[in-house]
Amino acid sequence: MKKRPSITPQTAEQLAVQALTFIAGDAAALGRFLALTGIGPAEIRGAAREPGFLVGVLDYLLGDEQLLIAFAADAGVAPEDVAAARTALSGDNWEREVP
Repeated sequence: MKKRPSITPQTAEQLAVQALTFIAGDAAALGRFLALTGIGPAEIRGAAREPGFLVGVLDYLLGDEQLLIAFAADAGVAPEDVAAARTALSGDNWEREVP
């Protein structure tokens, strides 16, 4: 199996901001996101500057398969790229050596 190139933290951050914009464009998805995070609409812009918040944006997408697929199609990326971006932002980048 061919290994996909890793996503840099900068690329991951850009993808997460793009995902947040996508979520904000869907009133129902945005409402669910705000309810789950406890963040008000006025606080989103400031929160988006925090890497931990952006991890949460990607977690939200990864937890809703239909939304994930719609975002991936809209952004022109594979759904797996969203998971890779989440890993790059979270710092959980360890890989196990397989013999």
